[in-house]
Amino acid sequence: MAIIGKIRDQRYLLVGITGLALLVFILTGLFDKLGSSVERGTLGTIDGDGVDTAIYNAKLTQFEMSDRQQFQQQQREYTDRDAEQSADKAWSATVDEIILNREYEALGLAVSEKEFTAFLYGEEGFTMLPEIQQAFTDPNTGQFNAAQLDKYIQDQEKSTDPNAIEGWKKTKQAIRNQRMQEKYFQYLGQGAYVTKLEAKNEYLAKNESKSISFVMGAYRDISETQMKISDKEVRAFYDKNKDRPKYQVMAGRDVKYFDITIQPSKKDSAEFNKELTAIKKNFAASTNDSVFILQNSELPRMYASGHMFTFRPEGDPKARQGLTYPAAMDSVFKKASIGQLVGPYNDNGHTRIAKVLDFNTTVCKVRHILIAAQKGDDKKIASAKKLADSLVKVVNKTNFEEFVKKYSEDPGSKDKGGVYEDFMDYEMVTPFSKFSTDKPVGTIGVVQTDFGFHIIEVLDRKNDVRFPVLAVVEKTLVASSDTKTDWKDEAYSTLSEIDRELAKKSDITDKIILFDTIARRNGYYSRPVRMFDEAPKVQGFTTKMAAQAILEMAYREDAQVGDLCSSPIQDDNRMIIAIVSSIREKGAPALVDVYERMRTDALNEKKANAILKKIGSVTNLESLAKKLKTDVKQAELTFASPSIQGGGYEPEVVGALFSGKLKDKASSKATVGQSGVYVIRLNKTVKAPAAANYDAEKMQLLSQVKSSMANSARQALQKKLNVMDNRALLEIGIIR
Repeated sequence: MAIIGKIRDQRYLLVGITGLALLVFILTGLFDKLGSSVERGTLGTIDGDGVDTAIYNAKLTQFEMSDRQQFQQQQREYTDRDAEQSADKAWSATVDEIILNREYEALGLAVSEKEFTAFLYGEEGFTMLPEIQQAFTDPNTGQFNAAQLDKYIQDQEKSTDPNAIEGWKKTKQAIRNQRMQEKYFQYLGQGAYVTKLEAKNEYLAKNESKSISFVMGAYRDISETQMKISDKEVRAFYDKNKDRPKYQVMAGRDVKYFDITIQPSKKDSAEFNKELTAIKKNFAASTNDSVFILQNSELPRMYASGHMFTFRPEGDPKARQGLTYPAAMDSVFKKASIGQLVGPYNDNGHTRIAKVLDFNTTVCKVRHILIAAQKGDDKKIASAKKLADSLVKVVNKTNFEEFVKKYSEDPGSKDKGGVYEDFMDYEMVTPFSKFSTDKPVGTIGVVQTDFGFHIIEVLDRKNDVRFPVLAVVEKTLVASSDTKTDWKDEAYSTLSEIDRELAKKSDITDKIILFDTIARRNGYYSRPVRMFDEAPKVQGFTTKMAAQAILEMAYREDAQVGDLCSSPIQDDNRMIIAIVSSIREKGAPALVDVYERMRTDALNEKKANAILKKIGSVTNLESLAKKLKTDVKQAELTFASPSIQGGGYEPEVVGALFSGKLKDKASSKATVGQSGVYVIRLNKTVKAPAAANYDAEKMQLLSQVKSSMANSARQALQKKLNVMDNRALLEIGIIR
């Protein structure tokens, strides 16, 4: 949230950038986070040119700050994974800025001073930027104050502070870029067009229907024990079909892996249960719960005086993360007595023992007017107090809502008449909650918090709830050191077995198939990690170290298909065994890249031929159903939805039906589809009602085109300019 005081103190202006939904912060003291791109290689390339590290680092700082602030407001931890997402947003913003600037230059786009001023002030038909309007709204009138913005701009223009000068320069450029982006996509939008024929076809696709009866010989009804396919047949199918568009691949690399989970042994479980029994006994006898939890519980340690640790059942819309108990235990907790211990019980993989300290039974409803004054701003606090003291003398239950609209600076409640309802004391800052819970209903008064001064009216208070206030000991059953050693020995033994077996194979495809086979034989399941050269990234791992180990396996300079990891890769509580399974060039795939897909399609083709042979020339559905030991099914079809109820997704089969070649009451020849072989009788065609025009369809199609235009244009530009993201590779020391 942009606050004018903070803007002026920090001497930068927060501007919301639409289109990309990107926030641009004008900061000072930006630093080069990754060091010299000359020494370390480029972060990435656009049309063969290296991406400017300074641009990326500036945006990285901006997004990290923005996301951290948002997480802090939401009382959420900002994790390493969140930092990666911030970095990805910074990369997207960097790429977007560079490729769009090229477009602006090529088209000669510019923003005049007159246009800039109108855009900034929301004049001449422009909508004012929300952040500008919010930052320069008069708190007394609730209206945008152009004079305040005038003065701010004049102060920046006259400033002799180099940081302020540079900050204002960047702010103006950011606003110009936003307007430029709007103009660019407006120009593209003017080129969007939908023909009358396209609109008519859309209308017919949705409104013309066909009623059919059909018999299907489904591929799924033929098991692999009934019909096998050899490796030779798969390879022949591959040779015949590898150049078809459906099988083409993007350049990249794959790693297949399986994991061996480090699980506690029976002995570990017995020791854990013994420890829990002792903890429960001592917890019940404890007279200092705070110290007891400090000594016996894992993090986070859950104890506090007051009602801060009020717990709710899982699924409760107002439950806080971590402060829940299983919904099935709701009655147990609510019927417990103060001092009673509940548990041990499982809570999302952890074991908890809870002591009931109290019950929170009060739910409040109030409304308030916030006169904002951040802690530490003495001048603002003084003026806010003066205003609050004057308002509380004249505000009453009749005019309260009117005063909220005019004076309140709380965006969370202003549009609701200032009302907060169904909250408990722990949900608000202490002065606010104390007033809400202690004062009689109908009382109007003023309290001060770190946010400013609140004029509060107590509207209602109910005592018909009962949520426990708990002190909780949390423990997790984990494998002991001896057990971990045993599992690691198992991982090394399995890796050695695979290495010995693979050494006997020379064909790459055979090696990968054997890797899968050995994994299944040992009770594990192998799965692929697919990476693309344009932006290599590894997902699905708990630790960054494990993900980077997989990435390095795939992209090190001497990497080859069939390379095994030199040792098991530890990823938290599991050991990873991996093999490089594919190094793909763009275009037709190598057999190893599509073996399983080719095998499935080859087997379906073989099944289709067997079904066709069984069907022969029979077109009578009732006779055919008996022959195939199935039923005659019914379905209603439109061209717009090419799925056959009782069959499957069959665009080619449905498309053939709507070609007009099959007449009503006639039956088709056997037709091969994606899910099986169909013989269809067209019972009836219902023509689309005559339409005076197709304007509605035209508008809908045009709206779809325009709504996706910006994203489609960006994707097309990135593809044309061959954008390559090297960040993940640089982080592990691989330069390309």
